[in-house]
Amino acid sequence: MKKVFSIILTIVLLVFLFPSSSVSAEEEDIWQYSSFGMDSDGVTALAIDPQNPSTLYAGTPKGGIFKTVNGGESWCLVNTEAINFDILTITIDPRTPTTLYVGTYGGGVFKSINGGESWSAINDGMTDDFVYTLAIDPQTPTTLYAGTDDDGVFKSVDGGESWSDVMNGLVSRAINMLAIDPQSPTTLYAGTDGVGVFKSVDGGESWSAINIGLSNTYVYTLAIDPVNPATLYAGTKEGVFNSVNGGGSWSAINTGLGGFYVYTLVIDPETPSTLYAGTDSDEIFKSDNGGLFWRAINTGLSNKYVKTLAIDPQSPTTLYAGTMGGGVFKSVNGGEFWRAINTGLSNTYVYTLAIDPGNPATLYAGSPGSGVFKSVDGGESWSEITGLSNTYVYTLAIDPQSPSTLYVGISGGVCKTVDGGESWTCSKTGLTYHTVLTLVIDPQTPSTLYAGTYGGGVFKSVNGGESWSNTGPTDTVVRTLAIDPQTPSTLYAGTDRSGVFKSINGGELWSAINTGLSNTYVYTLAIDLQTPATLYAGTNGGGVYRSDNGGESWSAINTGLSNTYVYTLAIDPETPSTLYAGTELGVFKGQVVNTGYELFLPLILR
Repeated sequence: MKKVFSIILTIVLLVFLFPSSSVSAEEEDIWQYSSFGMDSDGVTALAIDPQNPSTLYAGTPKGGIFKTVNGGESWCLVNTEAINFDILTITIDPRTPTTLYVGTYGGGVFKSINGGESWSAINDGMTDDFVYTLAIDPQTPTTLYAGTDDDGVFKSVDGGESWSDVMNGLVSRAINMLAIDPQSPTTLYAGTDGVGVFKSVDGGESWSAINIGLSNTYVYTLAIDPVNPATLYAGTKEGVFNSVNGGGSWSAINTGLGGFYVYTLVIDPETPSTLYAGTDSDEIFKSDNGGLFWRAINTGLSNKYVKTLAIDPQSPTTLYAGTMGGGVFKSVNGGEFWRAINTGLSNTYVYTLAIDPGNPATLYAGSPGSGVFKSVDGGESWSEITGLSNTYVYTLAIDPQSPSTLYVGISGGVCKTVDGGESWTCSKTGLTYHTVLTLVIDPQTPSTLYAGTYGGGVFKSVNGGESWSNTGPTDTVVRTLAIDPQTPSTLYAGTDRSGVFKSINGGELWSAINTGLSNTYVYTLAIDLQTPATLYAGTNGGGVYRSDNGGESWSAINTGLSNTYVYTLAIDPETPSTLYAGTELGVFKGQVVNTGYELFLPLILR
């Protein structure tokens, strides 16, 4: 799944705070990070130095790798510009802890031999760049295994310098987790996406399915008892399963846990009957009796989806939890109490931005899981707006005539503030599909709004969001809306699978306008403010399309861009021939030289 990246912030700031077209070649090369005051939103991987447990590494979506040498009291970014991919897993060489490996979403495997100070890609022989899990042979650390998205398991015997696939007996499904028997490292287990658990007893040369009793075959995590490796645990879409015979048979052990998705499991190395489970229910669970009974341990955790857990091997009552929505939490008493430890871990995932049209130094940023942040100094610093904490925010829209009025599209409808975020009211009256992905406001009549929803098409409000009615296109995922600034009754909707729709009567009727639009997954739309018949569409894997006739026909404009995922587009309001595209490959600047020729050049983010 491709994600919307926080480079949206950079694009919007450049285009709207500095709308002049006189950006020099030197200035194009200068981008500033502007998230101070935002704690980390997502932590997808954690790893503890086994020899010095106060040293940890945290992997984040697009934010790279952070390191702490004081048990999480402060963090610093250690990957600089080397890795620009989602970090999915981090593994440390147990004998030489300055040697690290990370698996990424789209970039394969990277290696550092100096504690993260520098990195190099090590993908010779790898045919899949999406690496979900890594495992190191504890006795021979130059031997490691990589579980991938589509191409199964790869093995390296030279510290990642070269790889070969070890697929005999495996099926082509995502490998979510690899686990190695600590006493017999040629025995491995692979947890898969939909086909259960596989086992190899010959270092990956051959595999066999071991799913007797495993009623749910979506296996996200595996944990092996370090004292008795025949005992292992599997976290699935329906809780935890246990095997006491090396995977020969399984039984569910979910009393007190429920049927939650279990994404991470860790075992106390000194007392293996003590287990911890991180779930999608915003809770961590603990068992003191090998999983026979579980209880929630969430004091101080503040309702965050737990993606990864790590346990101090020398002091097992110290645990760390990586969350989606709150960064890293730490417990020093076996999970009984947690506190956030995010100083320096700035990596908030920003889905949407809005700029006060009357005071461009005032900005709002919406984050999935972290709510809304506000800056009053042009993005130099941010503060969280109370009232929407822990909320999944997908879109923001500011009333152009009353900028203290702000609308927020969330997973539960639409929220509104009339005092710049001091207080909020939320409404879903008439919104039968509550997840609102995009909002636009009629610039001439700001009490009229349109909401694009996940699966329900477009909804319209004529009373400032108090109530809504469905206007079509129905049963459609609408990811983006654009409104003609000169004729606000003309609207465009970009959808999943169905391309672009147009309405010329305020949303009452819609028609598909896809001539020439070969890719119908439309993530973003942008209208030329000076010539509204000119508009652009950013697509899922098809790059950018342009129309000069109000969407009646489209043509691809990808010179220098390639057919990539385009998540956001912005047009220079003073020089509409300049277009910015936020993509999976970074930010690109496009220049329309004439009607038939467009050239996109990459801009450097640093």
